[in-house]
Amino acid sequence: MTPTTPTVPRLRPFGQVDVFSAEPYRGNPLAVVVDAEGLSSAVMQQFANWTNLSETTFLLPPTDPGADYRVRIFTGSEEFPFAGHPTLGSAHAWLEAGGVPRQDGMLVQECGAGLVRVRHDGGRLAFAAPPLTRSGPVAGKDLARIAAGLGLPREALLDASWLVNGPEWIGVLLASAELVLSIRPDYAAMAGLKVGVIGPHSAGSETDFEVRTFIPGDAAAEDPVTGSFNAGAAQWLIRSGRAPESYVAAQGTVLGRAGRVHIQAAGDDIWVGGSAVSCIEGFVLL
Repeated sequence: MTPTTPTVPRLRPFGQVDVFSAEPYRGNPLAVVVDAEGLSSAVMQQFANWTNLSETTFLLPPTDPGADYRVRIFTGSEEFPFAGHPTLGSAHAWLEAGGVPRQDGMLVQECGAGLVRVRHDGGRLAFAAPPLTRSGPVAGKDLARIAAGLGLPREALLDASWLVNGPEWIGVLLASAELVLSIRPDYAAMAGLKVGVIGPHSAGSETDFEVRTFIPGDAAAEDPVTGSFNAGAAQWLIRSGRAPESYVAAQGTVLGRAGRVHIQAAGDDIWVGGSAVSCIEGFVLL
């Protein structure tokens, strides 16, 4: 077997995009290498670890003829087939770099989960939530651990469901946004679980729901704004009649962020949208 020749490092277009906020530095940042051709998986993983962000993406030519571009999504320790804020941030970076979608107002992104449609309407992007690969009841022993980790009595967890669409989320419905905001998590109690909580704001509030997501053991144990969880939560709550077909969720409030996730059901699709802003543009040697 002929050994693979390592790619000689070169300057590649690079940026950091703030996702799910129209105001710079108030959303969830994403690092994007715009031209990643020739990079090995090992180099991508090493660089993603170095950026010290929740996710780093690498844009590539598509292998599927129906896609406009391909993306690979890495956390500091592993590759994800899909994630929400990297999907929107990558679409924004691809457009900013001069990408022209084949269909006006609609991008098709190829990723490990398949093809994901991304709408582009002015300053806001939205992806069609991919199908859940796992949903349904959560084991009682896990719910007991989650309740302990959230510092809440078991009965405060009104409902819970697996919401797996890449990341393996467990979604928890609470009675109010105030209860969501009051949580002081015990990460050790929830070790090994990815937990998202959602609760409704009172009528007349700026947003309809408050969301928080916890990833014990991760460098950023509370994620500022989480597209994948919001996608799964929307599928769960809208289809069970506990959320309207159009709503806005706030996330990152406790962290000083102003994340806004716009949800819209349309036919069989649930669209998960938000703003994206380029905060850093330049080159990286890879």
